[in-house]
Amino acid sequence: MKPNKSILLSAMIAISSLLISTSAMASSDKHDKGHSAHWSYDGSTGPSHWGDLKKEYAACKEGKSQSPIDITGAVKADLQAIELNYSDSTLKVLNNGHAIQVNYGEGSYAVIGGKRYDLLQFHFHGPSENTIDGKGYPLEAHLVHKSEDGELAVIGVVFKEGKKNSLIQKIWDYIPNKAGHEMTYLGLNVNAKDLLPADKTYYHFSGSLTTPPCSEGVSWNVMTTPIEVSSQQMRRFSSFYKMNARPVQALNERVIQVSK
Repeated sequence: MKPNKSILLSAMIAISSLLISTSAMASSDKHDKGHSAHWSYDGSTGPSHWGDLKKEYAACKEGKSQSPIDITGAVKADLQAIELNYSDSTLKVLNNGHAIQVNYGEGSYAVIGGKRYDLLQFHFHGPSENTIDGKGYPLEAHLVHKSEDGELAVIGVVFKEGKKNSLIQKIWDYIPNKAGHEMTYLGLNVNAKDLLPADKTYYHFSGSLTTPPCSEGVSWNVMTTPIEVSSQQMRRFSSFYKMNARPVQALNERVIQVSK
């Protein structure tokens, strides 16, 4: 029996389409991987090269108010106490390829310097990016806020090695293994206030984002008192990110204030 020509033609078209589709997927995967690696924490795409990777990243090398810094020589000032209005939020953990991040639900905010900033997310750097009087810490959390007019404020908290941290453990237990993945866990809530020490004394200075594009004009507010994280919890973090901290930057003419 002779093969039906129309059947053969259909089969050839189907195979051709499959090959094109597979090729396109491979090309897309390659592009995605290349795009996600446009900057890093080491090598030719590391911090010393960020300012040369894209014109949008120019502030990373040309900026005069860059973060992080070594917090030293702070001047006591009558800074307003930070007013925290954080509600529980459903746990949403993102492994974004550069850090472990918790995206926060709407409605929570902090009042810093008399201005309201809504809490968007918090994420972690190990070791700490900011140092205090030359001392670094195993881990630092950055609580990122945004005001109605688009200004950014970060509350920073450093961690010292000690007892197990219950909030950290809750987050660490649900980190997505694959970079670029976010997982939402209905029924599991977190509250950002559990990241903050009982003593709310803080350092204040003007700085920038600590990742590209290193935009300046960010209000930085770093707690003076560390909280604790266990060595086991740090090993868990290091299994994802051995080092994701930008080196300290020049202070230049900036003044660091500390609340009384």
